[in-house]
Amino acid sequence: MTKRALITGASKGIGAEIAKLFDENGIEVLAPTHQELDLLSNASVDSYLSKLNGSVDILINNAGINPIRKIEDLDDATIEEVLRVNLISPIRLIKGILPFMIRKKSGKIVNISSVWSLVSKPGRTVYASSKAALNSVTKSIAVEVAPHNILVNAIAPGFVDTKLTRQNNTEEEIRMIESKIPLGRLAQTKEIAELALFLCSDKNSYMTGQTILVDGGYTCL
Repeated sequence: MTKRALITGASKGIGAEIAKLFDENGIEVLAPTHQELDLLSNASVDSYLSKLNGSVDILINNAGINPIRKIEDLDDATIEEVLRVNLISPIRLIKGILPFMIRKKSGKIVNISSVWSLVSKPGRTVYASSKAALNSVTKSIAVEVAPHNILVNAIAPGFVDTKLTRQNNTEEEIRMIESKIPLGRLAQTKEIAELALFLCSDKNSYMTGQTILVDGGYTCL
């Protein structure tokens, strides 16, 4: 039977690569647009969940926002937006989809976290906090749903070679970043997607509650 995967933020970057790889491996992909699923709106999340036909076997909480602001420049609206997109809406999506998985006694959930959930840099207070909290959500829900054969994990990428990374950094800055990574290069989106595919496949039958760093050794230094 074909599995169905709901992937948020699948229009670009890591999310797009996960969607492509899943499709190539025979997994039906649901990749809602911002108009179909607005993670800033509880009503939109509830509406989208109510319109899902049938079960979702796999949930990938990939969408996220990362406005870089020093603490003195943070306003309430930015704090609330980051927490809603990166943390609250993923929790609400998990809550809404779990009944399907529980009835089937199977399911896979992967939360896309970040290396900045474990280490940090200036300007990432809210983003780092939201991703660290997502790691804790991953552990807590994994324990709760384990009796139903549902596995929940998180992937924490380091520096990934995406259009956004290239837009936000000059070639010289990218070389500086790469010089701080033991493997000497940025991750490719497919490397993150391959891990997501494994975690959501039948090959993964026992790994749950884990936050897996994919950072080329960056956090080992």
